[in-house]
Amino acid sequence: MLPMRIAMKKPDETLKKLEEVKSQAEEWKTKYLRALADYQNLERRTSTEKNEIRSYAAETILGRILPVVDTFKRAVDHLRDPGLDLAYKELSALLSEQGVEQIDTVGREFNPHEMECVEVVKGKENAVVEETLPGYKLKGKVLRVAQVKVGKKDIDERAQELAGEELRKGDYM
Repeated sequence: MLPMRIAMKKPDETLKKLEEVKSQAEEWKTKYLRALADYQNLERRTSTEKNEIRSYAAETILGRILPVVDTFKRAVDHLRDPGLDLAYKELSALLSEQGVEQIDTVGREFNPHEMECVEVVKGKENAVVEETLPGYKLKGKVLRVAQVKVGKKDIDERAQELAGEELRKGDYM
């Protein structure tokens, strides 16, 4: 049998090559982790954008349906037709399923984020006396503000008081 010759590299060369391979492996690992993180961020951002688009589309469509709901409600109140009443209830149930809820206003304190004051009338101070057009929210976000009449204790007295203050300033002389 012939003796086998094993070509052995010098230990320094082997260690040097091993360090190069380790360095390359670490570089590739770093690149892989960065690519993975970028992909996860892209996935998260894309998911968020999809949800925002869906939400915006729902708000737009439901916002355009609200005047139809108002017309239905006025027709139901005026005509007292059982078929029309059933259609209005079904439409209301559909909106409710989609997360649309009517803003409760009468008797509550005026909230400018949910309500628009269309008239000031005599009544309890800063309380909603009457609702002229209902407001709606979609999953907690205001779709349309309610138009309301807000109470003031003494309207005439306050107006006279303000007019008197203006006259005392002397701006009109």
